[in-house]
Amino acid sequence: MLKKQIFIGSILCLIASMSWGAMFPVAHIALQQMDPFYFSFIRYFVVAVILSVLLWMKEGRASFRLEGRGKTLLFLGTMAFTVYNMCIFLGQQLMGEAGAVAASIMESLMPMISIMILWITSKKTPNKYMLRSVAIAFVGAVLVITNGKLTFFKMAGQHLVPLFLIFVGVLGWVVYSMGGSRFKNWSILRYSTLTCLLGSAVSFVIVTLGSVFDLIPVPTWNTILSIKYEMSFMILLPGLAALLCWNQGIKWLSPLNGILFINFVPITTFVIMALQGYQISNYEFYGTLLIIFALVRNNAYQRKTIRVNDNRAYSVAHEPKDEIMETAR
Repeated sequence: MLKKQIFIGSILCLIASMSWGAMFPVAHIALQQMDPFYFSFIRYFVVAVILSVLLWMKEGRASFRLEGRGKTLLFLGTMAFTVYNMCIFLGQQLMGEAGAVAASIMESLMPMISIMILWITSKKTPNKYMLRSVAIAFVGAVLVITNGKLTFFKMAGQHLVPLFLIFVGVLGWVVYSMGGSRFKNWSILRYSTLTCLLGSAVSFVIVTLGSVFDLIPVPTWNTILSIKYEMSFMILLPGLAALLCWNQGIKWLSPLNGILFINFVPITTFVIMALQGYQISNYEFYGTLLIIFALVRNNAYQRKTIRVNDNRAYSVAHEPKDEIMETAR
């Protein structure tokens, strides 16, 4: 059963990561028409409504109770649906055409950020095998996006503020992903719905205050209709489907193992660019292979660990009683 969960969890995290990789090129088009704050709010407000209907139908009204955990849910929802979305899309918009690439490669830092957070909060050092897998995957992602050239890093130095905003957004999503482990007794649908509702409420407050003080332009109905296809995609795939797939995958794999799949975000962004006529170089090809290798390597290690633990548990369970007593003596 555990092996099946690892396999399905890996598929779910892969679906979510590839959806988010496709998100940035699509968002680039939409952000030319709409402010990133309203773009983020409208997107997840609709997702929250859809999730609420699904939760009501499946688990009933009682599932909307916060059970004294409202502050934690509010914090995690704000990190994911306010901080992540508004910061990352604002940074992407400020960087222009380079924003989609920068945002996607910045997400490759999620495994490293999660490890740092774990070191700080739990003082537990991840095993060396995991650290090597993260490093290999990150190197592969950098090769793909930079194409083996240093021009990307030169460009990064000219956009420190947008890159900082994107980094803060990525940090918010890592915190949200790791926070889901506190709600293991809740269904993924319930956790996703309540955090999305509370995060969207915070976003509503921000866009309302921004509009009142003329800091954020209010989009017209024509503006919203002008990006209806992009918004529909952002709501249904990177929004609704990816959120549920990611939370379930993280629950089954653990945050550290699941976040490793985030390296497929920049790869997907690159593939979409390639389909538009971009020529694939050796750096990009071998970088992709490195990421796949890192994921397969880490997954194989997980399976081996589970197999060893199962064998040990079986041996202990079937050890003769007299031997157990002798060991105790």
